[in-house]
Amino acid sequence: MKRLLTWWRAALLLAIVAIAAPARAHEMSMAEMQVREVAPGEFMWQWGASEKYHPSQVLRVTWPEGCEADATRLRCSGPGLAGRLAISGVGESFSAALVKVHWRDGQVRVYTLTKAQPSVQLYGAADDPRGMGEIASAYALLGVEHILGGIDHLLFVIGLLFLVGFRRHLVWTITAFTAAHSLTLASSALGLLTLPSAPVEASIALSIVLVAVEALNRRDTLARRWPALVAFLFGLVHGLGFAGALKEIGLPENHLFVALLTFNVGVELGQLMTVALCWGLWRISARWPAVQRARTALLYGIGGVAAYWSWLRVAAVLS
Repeated sequence: MKRLLTWWRAALLLAIVAIAAPARAHEMSMAEMQVREVAPGEFMWQWGASEKYHPSQVLRVTWPEGCEADATRLRCSGPGLAGRLAISGVGESFSAALVKVHWRDGQVRVYTLTKAQPSVQLYGAADDPRGMGEIASAYALLGVEHILGGIDHLLFVIGLLFLVGFRRHLVWTITAFTAAHSLTLASSALGLLTLPSAPVEASIALSIVLVAVEALNRRDTLARRWPALVAFLFGLVHGLGFAGALKEIGLPENHLFVALLTFNVGVELGQLMTVALCWGLWRISARWPAVQRARTALLYGIGGVAAYWSWLRVAAVLS
């Protein structure tokens, strides 16, 4: 059993160190396409620059019926740019594809395509009657993908679980964290609150260090007496991190509040999935006390990863 526990701890620490590589865990790989109407039925289109590689290398566009495109120009007959626009390959190299259509009257329409929703309906005019259901499903999925792909957010939630445990206080703690990041997410997305991303990212990493240290501390500290307050204060910062990802995705003007709400709902669903998984692992590990003793090693691993992120992000602020 001791040998099994030793190997289990080693594997656990290696797994935690492996996720430490990305210093910026909020980044969502977005492919952005610009489509600009220059004349009736004629458009200029191009992919935006990407830090990874050009979207055209991995994404394939299927234009609506009646539309023909070359490298930069798009010509549509009949009703114009109307019908299903599909992009294959989304969800592999890029989390989502953002299509911005600029009409000659100055209006802009934004469409978000994901792996679960790889096509959208275009209507050939700036008056876009897209239903709320289509937008809601896309942004809810993006919210789930963001929280599950945001390792630092997940480590903070796991740190709270170690700090509070699976008891009544956990409900209030998670609720406080949810309320706080929902508040700053909405405020930032609507332009009411703006902060540079670098200090926000550094503060998020430092919040994980603090929670890991407090979970290791056996004394009756403020964080142990009032975990909901700590979760609320740091939740305000994490909400700004969520808002940064949402800003990269963009919000549709015609259903702005629906997109904002469902993105936040998706974040909460991903968070609850994480809590449920941790609860299941906790119930299973209760049968093996030796595994439960790995708690200290896990917290040191979480704190070490967060400290590494903190150094890199603070350096980014100062540079």
